[in-house]
Amino acid sequence: MRAMILTEIDHVAIAVKDLDAAIDYYRRAFGAEVDHREVVESDGVEEALLKVAESYVQLLTPTRDDSPVAKAIEKRGEGLHHIGYRVKDCAAALASMIAAGATPIDKAPRPGSRGTTVAFIHPKGSYGTLIELVQE
Repeated sequence: MRAMILTEIDHVAIAVKDLDAAIDYYRRAFGAEVDHREVVESDGVEEALLKVAESYVQLLTPTRDDSPVAKAIEKRGEGLHHIGYRVKDCAAALASMIAAGATPIDKAPRPGSRGTTVAFIHPKGSYGTLIELVQE
C-alpha cells in the first residue's frame, strides 16, 4: 500500500465578488479574523486567509476580468472554488496525481501565496474538484 502524501487540509477556497464584505460577514458570523491578506498578481486574485485550527478559509476575489476566479464567478457565481491540500513535496505529489490519471493545470510547481509552492489539478479526472497542492 502507498504512503499517504496529503498531510492536512491547507484551505478551502471560496470565490467572492466583494472581499471586504465577505471578510465582514465571516467576522460577524464566526468571529473570524484575517490572518493573512495578499494580492497574487500571477493568478489575478486578492486573498484573505481566515485561520481555522491549522487550516484556512481562503476568501478569493478577482483583481482582473480574465483571471480564473473571475471566470468561475461569471460561470457559476460565488461559492466554493477549490480545496488546497497540504503536502510535504509538491513536485512528488503532482507526479503521483498525474500517474494516477489527474490532469494538471500546472505542469510543474510554482510560487504561491505566503511563500508556499503550489500546483493546481484540473477538476476533470479529480471527480469535479479543482485541487491545489500546497507545500509550505
